[in-house]
Amino acid sequence: MDELDVVIITGSSGNIGTATIRRLAARYRIAGFDDPGPPYPARPAYCVAVDMESQASIEAGLNGVRQKFGNRIASVIHLAGYYSFTGEPSPKYYTVNVLGTQHLLDSLQKFDVEQFVFASTMLVYKPTEPGRPIDEDWPLEPTWDYPQSKAETETVIAAHHRKIPYVNLRLAGVYSEDCRVPSIATQIQRIHERQLISHVFPGDVTHGPAFVHRDDLVDAFARVVERRRQLAPELTLLIGEPQTVSYAAMQRELGRLLHGEEWETREIPKAVAKTGAWLEELALPEDQEPFIKPWMIDRADDHYELDIGRARTLLGWEPERRLIDTLPEMVRRLKADPVAWYRINKLRLPDVLQAQEASTKSAAVRQDDHPENPHSDTQHAERSINMGSHDDQKMLVDEHLATLWPHFLNLILGLWLITGPFALGYLSTHTPDPGTMRVMLDRGLSSPETRNLLMTWSDVISGVFIVIFSLLSISPKRRFAWAQWANATAGFWLLLAPLVFWTPLPIAYNNDTLVGALVIAFSVLVPMMPGMSMEGMMGKPDIPPGWNYCPSTWMQRIPIAAMGLVGFLISRYLTAYQLGHIDQAWDPFFGSGTMTIITSEMSKAWPIPDAGLGGVAYMVEILMAVMGDKRRWRTMPWMVLMFGILVVPLGGVSIFFIVIQPIAIGTWCTLCLVAALAMVIMIPYSLDELVAMGQFVLDAKRKGKPLWRVFWMGGAMDGGSEDNAKEFRGSYAEMIGEMVDGVTLPWTLLVSTVLGVWLMFTRLAFDTSGPMANSDHLVGSLVVTFSVMAMAEVGRPVRFINVAFGLWLLGAPWLLDGIASNTAMWNSMLTGIVLIALALPRGTIKNAYAGWDRYLV
Repeated sequence: MDELDVVIITGSSGNIGTATIRRLAARYRIAGFDDPGPPYPARPAYCVAVDMESQASIEAGLNGVRQKFGNRIASVIHLAGYYSFTGEPSPKYYTVNVLGTQHLLDSLQKFDVEQFVFASTMLVYKPTEPGRPIDEDWPLEPTWDYPQSKAETETVIAAHHRKIPYVNLRLAGVYSEDCRVPSIATQIQRIHERQLISHVFPGDVTHGPAFVHRDDLVDAFARVVERRRQLAPELTLLIGEPQTVSYAAMQRELGRLLHGEEWETREIPKAVAKTGAWLEELALPEDQEPFIKPWMIDRADDHYELDIGRARTLLGWEPERRLIDTLPEMVRRLKADPVAWYRINKLRLPDVLQAQEASTKSAAVRQDDHPENPHSDTQHAERSINMGSHDDQKMLVDEHLATLWPHFLNLILGLWLITGPFALGYLSTHTPDPGTMRVMLDRGLSSPETRNLLMTWSDVISGVFIVIFSLLSISPKRRFAWAQWANATAGFWLLLAPLVFWTPLPIAYNNDTLVGALVIAFSVLVPMMPGMSMEGMMGKPDIPPGWNYCPSTWMQRIPIAAMGLVGFLISRYLTAYQLGHIDQAWDPFFGSGTMTIITSEMSKAWPIPDAGLGGVAYMVEILMAVMGDKRRWRTMPWMVLMFGILVVPLGGVSIFFIVIQPIAIGTWCTLCLVAALAMVIMIPYSLDELVAMGQFVLDAKRKGKPLWRVFWMGGAMDGGSEDNAKEFRGSYAEMIGEMVDGVTLPWTLLVSTVLGVWLMFTRLAFDTSGPMANSDHLVGSLVVTFSVMAMAEVGRPVRFINVAFGLWLLGAPWLLDGIASNTAMWNSMLTGIVLIALALPRGTIKNAYAGWDRYLV
């Protein structure tokens, strides 16, 4: 008789793995892959100890299979995976679920494998509404770490399966007569114990998730393996019961089964439920964390109703059991042996049952008969790998503990703010100086005493909040991750408060500005920023695919931070005059031009000092420039985009307002021009990082990853390479060389820039006036701006805008008044021709930018 075909089952010692072995053992030889140590795969499976986080361990396990069974494998049923109900981020979502699967598929390429079956989840789909069943083509929208890791794993399978046919089984929640579904078990527990919370629900009670009985799921696995040669080489199937039991229906049935009465359930607002969950989590000790976490409440309305038509057609599969019909047996087993039932479902025993536990032997027997495999509502065919234990979070906790000092410093800064107004004399009697009176009368402000009182209250209240948020930030628990962002928000308010209240005191402005910047830095810059995905933090690459340098290194960002510092220092000086802290604003070339401009009607259009608002923008740019590491183009897409918006479009707007000053106001401001020059220099240095971020987000979208999650949390990316730049380890020459990566100075752009500067001075050179002089000035400044932007290699196409400016210069002498001589007319037309000629030639670029290269020359 021919030998039986071989089937590998990963996660084989779990609840579903055990049931699958028992179903397939009669027709196949089984190799059970699982973590080293007990529990072991059920007999007669051949036990193979494999660590799914180690490619070497996977290859060693497969070598053992080859020696035992040969090179041919009928099917690999991949059940192993990581899940945690804590809601805490964990690197295992990436290292086990995503990378583990990739390593397994890569290692299987050396075998003759007929089929790879992956246990995915229905939670990769966007939730639906009752009466609108989800089919396999339904839009994907995983909303948290677990289904996100499953969606990413499916993408990895599609990219790495090569010659191996695969089937993605997107499974509903898996239950059995013992329950083994944490959400259902907790629902039963609350009604059984008559807890008050069992009468409320923070969502639509007509909604609910889909489920499937473990034995029906095992039957689906068997049919997939049996029909492996008839199935398509790339296939996705939904496996679940087509009838979804609503939360209300479950409540009614459980109330009747447990107590013989109607169970009333009321909907409550999510905000109330979150507050209650948060307070419960605070109140309980670490070893008694509640099942419901605040993050789960947002998912309470999710409804999953499945169309299993494809599984019916291709597998001839139909579930033989229904959840609603199995509830009576679940309740019977609870009543027959409550201690065992609670232990199987990992629920804390109520006091009345704890006394019985020592004498209850059946709990251990039941546990041995049914190896534990606790999971979420999906209860998928995975082994529980260190589920929610402290070991899972060791890396994150260690990282957090290593950076506690910034939170303690913020606590000190909060105390400084609380006591500062009294130590710095905010409330002391001050004789108003001329500058203070000038601003008060010019702006119609309240008295200096009132504004000092408002600043006092602002500092004291801000300090109290910063102390509270700092204490919460010290906790390593994810539920307090928001406190870091709350502290950053408080820091941002401190930057604005002196401007909002028009503080008469220089010490108050400088104190709040410095403390605010430090609070932001110590909240989210120095410690690990909350909200980044484990995939992004642990994944690769440093250099985007198709590039030859990293656009986010320190050397790339230092010029931006340096120019931001120049702009901030200038803005702070100008703000001091606008607030009345100094009597004059220095201008080496235009006399009173600076003071005229920063007190003009254009300036007064803002309700707060516009120079101060510019200072806040520059400070935020500095902080964002130094935020994150060299991988931030893919780990912090949202931040790169916000940084780009601050530097490019908003920077362009501020440059525009500065350059039109002589047109709108009739004079110049030397310091404003220097600030504009600093902003212009910042723009080309920020463009390449924006392009890299866009490439990453576009790649994620093409691979079916949820766009918003990737945008806010980042991720990894296939391809690319490691960055070996020396940065601060190199010589000054090497550092400067790395600093100018992505920015070059073609002679055509340098000449265009010089022509732009020349146009800004034609008013003086040719005695032009009126519209013509204004046109030359405005066009010249814009030519300078866009020519400098085009010095970024990724911004090279921007040079074509100069063609439009050149065409305008050709026609301007005939369209505008103010030409004083024929020389001025010929100058305008000749400059326009030269600008066009300089913009059209195709040059070369120094670096590589993947598929963008052909557009950049």
